[in-house]
Amino acid sequence: MRRSCRAQHEVIRELFSRVLDQAKAKGLLSSEHFSVDGTLVRAWASHKSFVPKDGAPPPSSGSRSNPEVDFKGQKRTNDTHQSKTDPDAKLATKSSKAGAIPAYMGHVLTENRNGLVVDTRLTQANGTAEREAAIEMLAELPGEARKTVGADKAYDSEAFVEGCREINVTPHVAQNTSGRSSRIDGRTKRHAGYQISQFARKLIETVFGDAKQHGILRQVKLRGLVKVELLFTLAATVVNLRPLPKLLVPEPSG
Repeated sequence: MRRSCRAQHEVIRELFSRVLDQAKAKGLLSSEHFSVDGTLVRAWASHKSFVPKDGAPPPSSGSRSNPEVDFKGQKRTNDTHQSKTDPDAKLATKSSKAGAIPAYMGHVLTENRNGLVVDTRLTQANGTAEREAAIEMLAELPGEARKTVGADKAYDSEAFVEGCREINVTPHVAQNTSGRSSRIDGRTKRHAGYQISQFARKLIETVFGDAKQHGILRQVKLRGLVKVELLFTLAATVVNLRPLPKLLVPEPSG
C-alpha cells in the first residue's frame, strides 16, 4: 500500500472508531450480541473489460473508448478472465437467478442493541469471503465473555459454525436445509436468544440499503481493493452517523 493510501486508511479508520466511541460512551453498543452479513459492491468496471488472462482478447469494433465486443461462444470465469480496468474486481452474483457483475464483497458486523456497524471488511468476491471475513471480525471483538452472532443461510457451513465456536461465539445462523443438513440443531434453535438474533440480523439490510440508496455504494467510482475498501468504511461511518443525534439525546424524565 502506498504511503498516501495508508495514511488515508488510518484517517478513515480513526473517524470510524471515534464515531463508535461516542456511541460506546453512552452505552449504545451491545458487547455480547451481533449480526453479520455481506453485500456485493459493484465495481467501476464493465463486462467488456474482462478479457482472457492468456491469449488474444475477443474481437471488437466501433470507437476505442466504448468498443463493441463480441463475446459469442466465449465463457468468462474469474479463473480465465480478468478486468483490464480493475484487476481486483471479480465477476460475482449473490443469487442463482441474477447475472454476475464485476464486483467486490463488502462485509459488516453490527451490534444488536441499536444496529450500529462495529466493524467492516472489503474483500474480493468469492464463495468463502463472507464467512472468512465474519470470523475475522468476530475474533477481533474485545472481551472474553461468550457472544452470539446472527446470520443468514449463507453462513450455515461447517467452517463458519466451528470457527465461531472456537472463538467463544454462538452461531445463530438461519438453517439451510435445501438438499442438505444444517450445521446447527435444536440445541441452538430452542433458545429464545436464537429467535431474537434472527430478527435482529435482518436489520443489517438497512445498512446496505442506506449506503447504496442514499450513499456511495450503488456503484463505486474508484478502482482497486485498497481504495474501494476506504470508500466502504467511509460509507459505514456515514450510516452510523445518521441515527446518532437522536440516540445521543437523553430521553425526557418523568
